[in-house]
Amino acid sequence: MMESLKLFMVLLGCKPAGRHTEQHDIFFAIGDSLADLKPAMTGFWPEANGKIHIDAWREVNVVDGYQLKIVPAAADAGMREHRLFFINLGGYKKGEFEEQHYKMLVVARNLAEATRMAKNTAFYKHTGFEGAVAHIDDKYGVDVDDVFEIEDVLPANVRQRFSLQLRADSDAPDDEIKLGYIPLSKV
Repeated sequence: MMESLKLFMVLLGCKPAGRHTEQHDIFFAIGDSLADLKPAMTGFWPEANGKIHIDAWREVNVVDGYQLKIVPAAADAGMREHRLFFINLGGYKKGEFEEQHYKMLVVARNLAEATRMAKNTAFYKHTGFEGAVAHIDDKYGVDVDDVFEIEDVLPANVRQRFSLQLRADSDAPDDEIKLGYIPLSKV
């Protein structure tokens, strides 16, 4: 059973009551399938009153040449050299009435290294101008070794049961990112 568990990264969308535009948030959880996560997704965003849809999702198997494996939390009690981080970059383009976002997963030794990697992206360097500079909106480490870094990312019951292990594998194929509107009822 442990072999079939995967880390999922899901872009959830909804239009909560009283809002004029659709809102989005990123949801991370561990499960056998996307369908298994439906109750957790609904619980993650209670203001949506169950009217959530998925705009994008990914089984996170490979990041930056590292394979990810889900293991029991106790199996990964020691220090690890690399960690998996989620970073949400924000920036602006002149004349566009919008804050642009670029969401990324990176493997780094620590938050400072992950932040440096984010600041080296084309998005960070080319989205923004004087008075409206590119910035890192949110920094979360997807790593149960350092609970404080992922407290807002993985549900508490998942953090207590599972850990993420990273193993260098430069030949591993990139993950497929699945895009498109999917009502939660169709998952």
